[in-house]
Amino acid sequence: MDFQDYYKILSVAPDADSKTIKTAYRKLARKYHPDVSEHREAEEKFKQISEAYEVLKDPQKRAQYDELREYGAQSQGASGGQQYSQQTHYQGDFSDFFSSIFGGAHQSGQGAGAKDFSRQGFSDQGFSNKGFGAKGQDIETDMPIFLEDTLTTTSKSISYSLPHRDAHGQVSHVNKTLNVKIPAGVADGERIRLKGQGGQGLGDAPSGDLYLRIRLVPHPLFDIEAHNLILTVPIAPWEAALGTSLEAPTLSGKIKLTIPANSQTGQRLRIRGKGLVRKQGHGDLYAVLKVVMPESVSEESKRHWQQLADAAVFDPRAEWRK
Repeated sequence: MDFQDYYKILSVAPDADSKTIKTAYRKLARKYHPDVSEHREAEEKFKQISEAYEVLKDPQKRAQYDELREYGAQSQGASGGQQYSQQTHYQGDFSDFFSSIFGGAHQSGQGAGAKDFSRQGFSDQGFSNKGFGAKGQDIETDMPIFLEDTLTTTSKSISYSLPHRDAHGQVSHVNKTLNVKIPAGVADGERIRLKGQGGQGLGDAPSGDLYLRIRLVPHPLFDIEAHNLILTVPIAPWEAALGTSLEAPTLSGKIKLTIPANSQTGQRLRIRGKGLVRKQGHGDLYAVLKVVMPESVSEESKRHWQQLADAAVFDPRAEWRK
């Protein structure tokens, strides 16, 4: 089992802050999403990126990983120590390396790994289904979805691996591909059950089920609050002072957005019905204003700013003197 350098996977420094990590993940997730990427290893890279972000976004997981990275990475196998012990679990979407640190948490219910099937009534030497049956294991795996895909019902292809037992009781893993209909309005973390698409049962018992766990791919522009979308709108100081009209993006196209005069950073403008789909109607889009300065200004611009400063009767820190 090889050591996974999550910082290298996301192309960030080991001391990167959470914002930098999130930005890097968003960029790579959009690049390697299996639905849009033509890279021949897009699906595998997307899983690696998701796994790296799963660890580095969580302060507790990150601290545990950093300790292992500092003291145990050189050994590659890290055979000693309690935090990096070899385990055998079927994870579906996370690697054995992840499981060895954080445990097997991505398989549901009755499932055990392929090497644990002997506990369910048969071994590598063969089995007998006479008078015995047990439902197959349930499988749970991630289904990455773009925000735009949640607006309408869409069909997505999903590939996953599951244990298969031949007539002699020998167990191996096989790949399976399904075309799945994803209903409009699905939310992050929601599970979709596909009955009978999990591991095969013993004897005459039915196969297990497949659970698709919806993971909304981070959007480069929008954040999510329940069924509402949040869009940060950068505006120039003069646009904030005088007001302006501009084109703003939504998931379904551009709209005209009016910025009122005397606007402030952090002010929220509500655009009804331009959020995510919900059971009754749509959520809303909130445009959050952010006043930004030019990266550089000319001498002439500086003179204009100075004239404004001299003429304005305004003290932004008046509250400090009360």
